[in-house]
Amino acid sequence: MTDSPTTPSYPALSVPPEIGNGYPAAYAEGSAGRVKRRLGNHGGITNFGVNHVILPAGCQSALRHWHTRQDEFVMVLTGELVLQTDAGERVLGPGDCAAFPKGTGDGHALQNRSDAEATYLEIGDRTEGDEVDYSDVDMAVRWIDGEEYFVRRSDGSVIQKA
Repeated sequence: MTDSPTTPSYPALSVPPEIGNGYPAAYAEGSAGRVKRRLGNHGGITNFGVNHVILPAGCQSALRHWHTRQDEFVMVLTGELVLQTDAGERVLGPGDCAAFPKGTGDGHALQNRSDAEATYLEIGDRTEGDEVDYSDVDMAVRWIDGEEYFVRRSDGSVIQKA
């Protein structure tokens, strides 16, 4: 966790950015340019996460995925993003929100297909034991002996530690 501020307020862009994702190399390219600032962590929040995310033109938020135990919520702040779910695609603009309840099996991802940067706020809980399934690739996050791993959905073989 980054150093917490001395007051409860701080500028979002003062929080150190994390660029890219933690995916295995074979799956990392599409969201390699994603810039995430963990605002909640910076403020010392531990029960839920709040992230400010910048998606450069041509970048996606993540692989299409869903969580077994954690809810997620996003709100577009600037730009235009394409939300992908099992129901298809929908364009989201500033002020548009999307909610992803846990355990639905409906994978989601955001893509920036425009030629301009887009930003959004991402909020999610931190329920222990959450696992993730990736809808369009043979990958999942599973707990093995108390640790998280990326595994193949098809046979459970480990790809790498998460």
